[in-house]
Formats: sequence, structure tokens, C-alpha cells
Amino acid sequence: YKTGDLVRWLSSGDLEYIGRDDFQVKIRGFRIELGEIESTLNSHDDVSQAVVISREDEPGDKKLVAYILPLEKIISFSSRGSILTSQSGDSFSTLNGEFFQNLNEDLRNHLARSLPDYMVPSFFVFVDKIPLTSNGKIDRKALPAPDSSLRQVGDEYVAPTSQIEQELASIWSEVLRVEKIGVHDNFFRIGGHSLLATQVISRIRHHYNVDI
Repeated sequence: YKTGDLVRWLSSGDLEYIGRDDFQVKIRGFRIELGEIESTLNSHDDVSQAVVISREDEPGDKKLVAYILPLEKIISFSSRGSILTSQSGDSFSTLNGEFFQNLNEDLRNHLARSLPDYMVPSFFVFVDKIPLTSNGKIDRKALPAPDSSLRQVGDEYVAPTSQIEQELASIWSEVLRVEKIGVHDNFFRIGGHSLLATQVISRIRHHYNVDI
């Protein structure tokens, strides 16, 4: 609509409200409506509220990051991490715990069932409160950068052992800017995407003189 609101016309004839078009971003050539990702995340049974933003913490490396406020019953048994402050002066914290590793994977699968892979965030950050500005709007600037050192999958960390594994892990580490790479890590679930994959392939070609 000319108001800037985005809706989706369902096969039932109903209109589903998606969000605002001023939250549309372009990443790796794809135009992405952040509100559509948020709407899909909000339909998950364990999610109370979701906010998705595009971050460029490293120049030239844009990533989608989802900030998830889980249900109160989940927050109650979670451990809290960093304490942060919103523009309005309210404090909020990140949430940690083994439960969120499984929820992380579940949310990815939930999104993948209805959205293309380029709309699945690279990182999920769980918080006990969505920060607000003094005007009551979401304070996106207060949302923290994801901790890339945390495991982004539920698998236990297994260190590389052979020389080739160590060399490949070193290449991944340099390209992804992730210090600790395990042999079971999924490239795309610890921040990788197609353009970074070509950099990895190029470095492997240069180092081993092989094409993959």
C-alpha cells in the first residue's frame, strides 16, 4: 500500500500483514523483506517476538541476524549473559543455555520450510527483552552483535586433528572470522554464504592445487 505497509494475499482470500517496506534490505543481490522473516519466526510456538536486522560488523560482509524473545516459561530457566542498555535506559540481557542450541536449529528448519535459504539469518541471538527507544519503538541500534565464537549448531565441538583438517579449519577461520572451527560445523550455519564459499574454494585451489 502507499502507506508503506506490506501484506500478502493468501489463497483463502485473506490478507496477511507482513510489515513495513522501509525495512527492506539488499544482501548479495537479493532484496529481502525483514518483516516477512519476522512474521514467519513469530509463528513458531516458542517465540514471543522476533526482530531481524541486517548487520555489517565487518566492512563488505552483510549478514542477517535474528533477535528472539522466547516465551516467558523458557526465559525462566535460562541463564543470562551480557547485560545491555536500550536508548530508553532499560536493561536487557542475552540468554544462554543448551536449550537454545536446539531452538536455534529448530528455528532454521521452521524458516526453511517456507522461505528461500538467503532469507534464513546467519545468526540467532536470544534476549530476555526487546529493547525500546524512548518513543516506544524497537531500538535496533541497541541490539548486540552476535557472538561468532558460540556454537551455532547443536553438535558437540570436535577439534580438527589431521594436518589437512587443521589447514582447512584455518582457511574457514580466516574467511568466516570465526576463531574456533570444529570438524562437524556447518559452513552456512556459522556465518557462511555463497560468496564466502567461493573465497574458500579459491584458497583451497591455491593451497592444494586442486579444484572442488
